[in-house]
Amino acid sequence: MRLRKPLPPIALALTSALALSGCFAASDTSAGAEASDGKRIRVAMMNPPRSGLSPLSDDAFKLSRWSTAETLVTLDDEGDAEPSLATKWTRTGDLTWSFTIRDGVTFHDGTSLTAEAVERSLTEAAGAAPKPRILDGVDFKATAKGDTVTVTTGEPDPLVPQRLSSPQLSILAAKAYEGKTVNPVGAGTGAFVLKKADGASSATLDRYEKYWGGRAKAAGIDVTFVPDGAARAAALRSGAADIVEAIPVSQASLLAQDQITEVPMPRTNTLYLNTEKGVFRDAGQRAAAREAIDAEALVKGVYEGRADVAEGLLGPALPWAAEQREGRTGAARAAKPADDVITIGTFTDRAELPEVAATLQQQLQDAGFEVKLEVREYANIEADALAGAFDAFILSRATVIDSGDPAAYLHSDFMSDGSFNISQLADTGVDEAVRTAEETAAGDARRAAVLDAETAVLNTDAAIPMLHERVIQGDAAHVVGSAKDPRERELITPDTYIK
Repeated sequence: MRLRKPLPPIALALTSALALSGCFAASDTSAGAEASDGKRIRVAMMNPPRSGLSPLSDDAFKLSRWSTAETLVTLDDEGDAEPSLATKWTRTGDLTWSFTIRDGVTFHDGTSLTAEAVERSLTEAAGAAPKPRILDGVDFKATAKGDTVTVTTGEPDPLVPQRLSSPQLSILAAKAYEGKTVNPVGAGTGAFVLKKADGASSATLDRYEKYWGGRAKAAGIDVTFVPDGAARAAALRSGAADIVEAIPVSQASLLAQDQITEVPMPRTNTLYLNTEKGVFRDAGQRAAAREAIDAEALVKGVYEGRADVAEGLLGPALPWAAEQREGRTGAARAAKPADDVITIGTFTDRAELPEVAATLQQQLQDAGFEVKLEVREYANIEADALAGAFDAFILSRATVIDSGDPAAYLHSDFMSDGSFNISQLADTGVDEAVRTAEETAAGDARRAAVLDAETAVLNTDAAIPMLHERVIQGDAAHVVGSAKDPRERELITPDTYIK
């Protein structure tokens, strides 16, 4: 499936703003509608597909948010696995898990969901190049037998069920894999069938009348991709859209407050300090930087109050973290700020970060540090950040990756062999704590181990969590039952409808 060449940003914004009212079908009619009752839901989404809606890419999250492609399991609010296309599972050995496949499910092309169909989808994912993130570095094999699928891993993995909740491991009909790319049109099992995907412009979905989970209340979904945030907000104000995702902070105050919902995201705005060289190699200097930062001023100023002050690396999107966190158990005493100039890097791709950097610069200078900023596009600064070229780096970082579990984030960002270790941290206590969390079975014990690892990181002052971002979702007054999901896996469910 070929994507249209994107318009330049200015042209795209103008096109979106001026022609938006013509982009959405009326909410109760559509050329693609097959249902005789219920209204259609018009949705304005931020990012257009980047990989032709392939479920093996980040586009998979769109398919999940539209309730068209489904996985073997889903996650509850705590991050524990729940049944979906698999009704139950059991660990049958150190390296093996058995999943029982739900009976009576049909794909949107009318073919039946079978263990062999599940094996095919998971095998395609395991052999993809590149692999879905959730399988990166994981030796993974699926084998069908009767109504079960056995998943075998190269090493013991207590998170296999959570991995299988990733939208990138959606189960699709055989027709999806007939070409060179995976094409999800008419190939899912969800409440809505994807009828048409018009490149980077729009998508059309109709209610699937034979959905195993019960008939959806809406007749269908009409999606328009609107990258410009002001244009998305305008669509909600004008009534051109029923649901709008990712409204910018700057636009939220222009909308009626009963039209917006702020959802805590598992994303933390953090100042990473270089522990390997430079000023912040000294623990006392790192402590001085921590004490100089006024996170509440950042939330009130840069984010207009639409963020949460960080108490740790893990925020309110993971409610168990706040409930169980005991906090820092020890840290170095703050030293007098050094005379050396410190360089803080960040990037322009997230609109708030340059302003965060400027505010932090002032706060640190007020405390006695001399600070220089270096701000570039992310693509042009990532390599230097990972190489330890800066004394400090400001990053907005997702703290739960596709499994819904924070251990992978803690490993990549803070273990000695972490692939995203901007702080250049090499601490045996942190390594041991994170490794323990990774090896602990899912559930309360694992969550407790994760918080122990968080405490170990905080005690080093290698990373200073400042705030947790929120995603702002817009719903017209006549929308009922849209999902407000911090993991951004759900949006339109079978129970979503227009009054």
